[in-house]
Amino acid sequence: MITSVLVANRGEIACRIFRTCRELGIRTVAVHSDADENALHTRVADAAVRLPGAASADTYLRGDLIVAAALAAGADAVHPGYGFLSENADFAQAVLDAGLVWIGPPPAAIEAMASKTRAKQLMGLKPLTDIADVTESDLPVLVKAAAGGGGRGMRVVRELADLPAESAAARAEAQSAFGDGEVFVEPYVEGGRHVEVQILADTHGTVWALGTRDCSLQRRHQKVVEESPAPNLPEQLTHELHELAIRATRAVDYTGAGTVEFLVGDDGKAHFLEMNTRLQVEHPVTEAVFGIDLVALQLRVAEGQALTADPPPARGHAIEARLYAENPAQDWTPQTGTLHRLAVPAEGVRLDTGYADGDPIPVHYDPMLAKVVVHAPTRAEAARKLAGALERATIHGPTTNRDLLVRSLRHEEFTTARMTTSFYDRHLPALTTPAPDPHAPLAAALADAHGRSRFGGWRNVHGRPQLKRYATTAGEEHEVAYRHTREGLTADGVRVVYADASLVVLEVAGVRRKFEVTSYPDQINVNNTTLTPLPRFPDPKPQHAPGSLLAPMPGTVVRLAEGLAAGSPVQAGEPLLWLEAMKMEHKITAPTTGTLTALHAIPGQQVEPGMLLAVVEQT
Repeated sequence: MITSVLVANRGEIACRIFRTCRELGIRTVAVHSDADENALHTRVADAAVRLPGAASADTYLRGDLIVAAALAAGADAVHPGYGFLSENADFAQAVLDAGLVWIGPPPAAIEAMASKTRAKQLMGLKPLTDIADVTESDLPVLVKAAAGGGGRGMRVVRELADLPAESAAARAEAQSAFGDGEVFVEPYVEGGRHVEVQILADTHGTVWALGTRDCSLQRRHQKVVEESPAPNLPEQLTHELHELAIRATRAVDYTGAGTVEFLVGDDGKAHFLEMNTRLQVEHPVTEAVFGIDLVALQLRVAEGQALTADPPPARGHAIEARLYAENPAQDWTPQTGTLHRLAVPAEGVRLDTGYADGDPIPVHYDPMLAKVVVHAPTRAEAARKLAGALERATIHGPTTNRDLLVRSLRHEEFTTARMTTSFYDRHLPALTTPAPDPHAPLAAALADAHGRSRFGGWRNVHGRPQLKRYATTAGEEHEVAYRHTREGLTADGVRVVYADASLVVLEVAGVRRKFEVTSYPDQINVNNTTLTPLPRFPDPKPQHAPGSLLAPMPGTVVRLAEGLAAGSPVQAGEPLLWLEAMKMEHKITAPTTGTLTALHAIPGQQVEPGMLLAVVEQT
């Protein structure tokens, strides 16, 4: 029997595994980098072991340190979670060699399937591993990391001339995320749906195919919204996907939880993508539909217990939304800072997160804050409930993709189940158009001023109004006016029904609206609107020469374009350098055609938002 489990991971998935372990009476052990010393997963575990350093390559990708940590903490089993070393056969073997229980498939199965190139060969397909073999007739293609997942190390290429640079970027990103820079090329299916099958196999020959999931809403090939079952799939196609998934599972003598992924074209044909030999981020929707705990089942399989002949029956529909600290309107730029508050008060909503109120969001790792999951009798009810829960959620801190999620779930293409993997390519501008509450700045000003009207702040003569200025996360500036009078605080165009430091009630055109106001040192949150107070007499802004390229986020300069130097001619849109932030690479391009007159960025350099990287002078 397993008595103590070390989770070789961090954040949300570590906390989720610990939750099941506690329910089963199993002791828990966390590992943490220096950046994660006080992270939630270290606080909820029974014991924690430090991995010196902050970068993934020095910590969560160091299998030797993790095995040593398990032995030192007295753990008798290791669960890899997802990402990092979860699909690394050498790590799995090292765990077994140390006399520990590996909560995952056999190393040989990981070896066979963790490399997407070998997995395709096993399924009778022939992936391209040499970009020199790609021709114009093959386009568009997808350059893809052979190891790992999560959308990292993937690039769509539509022009043959772009293939070398995009392949290099995919290799660098894959090496950073998974410690393996191998990439391959496969046809890119336009307008397809990403459909997958959850499998679970024991050591006694039983294999469960647990329905289907649709993960078509993606950004940069990383899933954003997932659901089970995949809607509007013909029964015959569902049966075919189950059979293919079971075939792949049996082909490598697989045990434990895994996922077989497919791309379904608009012609209804299924294309095998890969088999993920681990638990998926989106596993909660399958758990909700089948009424099971996949982590508990993983533990039982690892202990040698047998599954029943058939899985439980499926019921209803479940949808999961990934809440990210990112700005979709600015090329999905990841955000850091402090997560002041995260709460989803809706009843019956599952929140899986690796953060608690007041936790910092580090720059070194994935920007996912939480997964929000609902289950309902029908798909329409699930979508409505999830959108409502997200809309009412309290999320204070860095910019998130919350508004994008709400609008996506209510988009006609999603509600009618006609979405494809190109959903955001086609609809992102409409889904990210700012919709600020016009009365939020006034509510913030009235909350700030509420005490003054009670202590003689009013004047007997009609004086000038008090003015306050605020900026929104979209960069818009708003000036609002109010007055202290004998009757209290007043404002033109609205009736102030009530105002204190945390609640303002306004009547606008005969309708009362409540505004909950929360102030932090760096921002004010009014319902779902985040504001930054602006000084009456702002300091002069730093002046930068036209064509200056500023760092859009904190991160690391990973490389410069080949041959780039001061004096180099550049074309508008030409990639000049790449930043790595939150496990993703971000391309910095020339804003105009001209000459690079200054280059301050150096590979390996840590940069902060607004730091000057380079200057391009227009010609």
